[in-house]
Amino acid sequence: MDALTATGLKKIQVASFVNPRMVPAMADAAELFGAIQKKSGVRHTALWLNAKGIEKAAATAGVDLDGKMMLYASEAFSWSNNGCSAKDQQQRQLEWLAIYDRLNLPLEAVYVATAFGCQMQGEVPLQAVLDIVDFVRDLCAEQSRPLPSIFLGDTVGWGNPEEIKRRVNAVRERAPGMRVGLHLHDTRGMGAANFYAALQEGVDLFDSSIGGLGGCPFCNHANMQAAGNICTEDMVQLCHELGIETGIDLDRLIGASRLAEEIIGRTLAGKVMHSDSLDAQRAALRQAQAGEPA
Repeated sequence: MDALTATGLKKIQVASFVNPRMVPAMADAAELFGAIQKKSGVRHTALWLNAKGIEKAAATAGVDLDGKMMLYASEAFSWSNNGCSAKDQQQRQLEWLAIYDRLNLPLEAVYVATAFGCQMQGEVPLQAVLDIVDFVRDLCAEQSRPLPSIFLGDTVGWGNPEEIKRRVNAVRERAPGMRVGLHLHDTRGMGAANFYAALQEGVDLFDSSIGGLGGCPFCNHANMQAAGNICTEDMVQLCHELGIETGIDLDRLIGASRLAEEIIGRTLAGKVMHSDSLDAQRAALRQAQAGEPA
């Protein structure tokens, strides 16, 4: 976490406040937050799936709270991930909002999980996503809240570039005041293509993970190690090659990825972490051509 904090990233989701019996790896989330070296301008946030998780995060030193809602386009995934129907999950968000109000916390983002398809249910109709957009838009109007950003989640890796474009633009048409972001997974190797398609549509909000780590323990993949989010350093590399400034030190980010791989003890899915950045390669070539020592 300290290595990531030094890369230029402005927002890092550190851990989840979830049931430790269901997700044992997150049992020491509070301890981890307490050990992070804080840096001005960098937010260290957390994930939660229910009101109890919000309260735990709020009571933990070092957590930078960000108000968010979690909704599901797939009924089957809602039951698997939260133990309730998608409609019941919508109603639970009212409790979340009440807690945010008590904490003086604005609603920043809404996440729509399984917005492109579901490992359990199959195809997810676009209308299911638009119904959620309507729910959020109407709720914010009713409660006089500014519209939050909305993140469409390819939670289980069913998206493709054309569908990314189609759904991003459909949401924009439905709610022009909402900034659209994407939470992409690289489950089937489509992550970079989907990321690039979104960039072409002007999307500039993305979730990603160091070394391509991540994934969901409840999505029923045959190989859970293949179910990670798009890789942060690979996406930064692509942005830099396209001339898109990120404010991120890619070489430091690669170093953090290699450290993560060492800590975890297995080869991670990231590509550039195993080959160096192109800028580093270019610098080495220039040095060699000039006859300078490496």
